[in-house]
Amino acid sequence: MNVSQAIETRRSIKAFDPEHTMSEAEIEQLMSLALLSPTAFNIQNWRFVLVQSPELRKQVRAASWDQAQVTDASLLVVLVADLQSWSKQPERYWANAPEAVRNYLVPAIGQYYAGKEQVQRDEGMRSCGMAAMTLMLAAKEMGYDSCPMDGFDFDAVAKLLKLPADHVPAMFVAIGKGIKEPWPRGGQLPLSEVVIRDTF
Repeated sequence: MNVSQAIETRRSIKAFDPEHTMSEAEIEQLMSLALLSPTAFNIQNWRFVLVQSPELRKQVRAASWDQAQVTDASLLVVLVADLQSWSKQPERYWANAPEAVRNYLVPAIGQYYAGKEQVQRDEGMRSCGMAAMTLMLAAKEMGYDSCPMDGFDFDAVAKLLKLPADHVPAMFVAIGKGIKEPWPRGGQLPLSEVVIRDTF
C-alpha cells in the first residue's frame, strides 16, 4: 500500500474485534515508525502509553464515556506530551549531529522554550498530533484500522495512568481489526473553501 492509498482508505473505526491480538513484533514495528514522527528541535516530546492491562482498560473506558473501542481495540495508545522534554538533557537530541550544529541547536532549545508554558504545551500537542497520524497510516499499511479519540476525561485518565506532573494527555489512538464498515464520508468541504492562496 502506498501513502496515498493509506490516506484515502484510513477511516475512524469505532467497532473492533475484541478477540484479535497484535503480536509484540507488530507493536514494536508500529511504535518504531511512530518514533520517526517529527518534533521541533528534535525534542521528541511525545510519550506513548500502551494501555494493555484489561482492568486498566476498563477504567479508562469508564473515563471515556463508555466508548467500546477503548477496550475492544487490539491496542490502545495514549499519546502524552512531556512538557519539559526540552529541558531534560537536550544534548541527547543532537548527539549524532556535527559539533557545529550541536553547539548551535542545543542552547537554542532552552532559549526557545524556557519560561514559555503555552509554547511548551502547544508544541507537545502538535507533536502528538503528528505522531498520531503516523500511527494511523502505519497501522493502515499493516492491515489494521484505527480511531483517533479525544472523548475522555483528561484529568481522570492522567490519574489512572499515573502521569508525572509535567506530562499531559493529548489524545488516544485505538488500533485493531475493524468489524464494521465505516459510514460513507460525511461530506468533505471543497478545496476552494479550505485552500487559501496567500491571504484571506
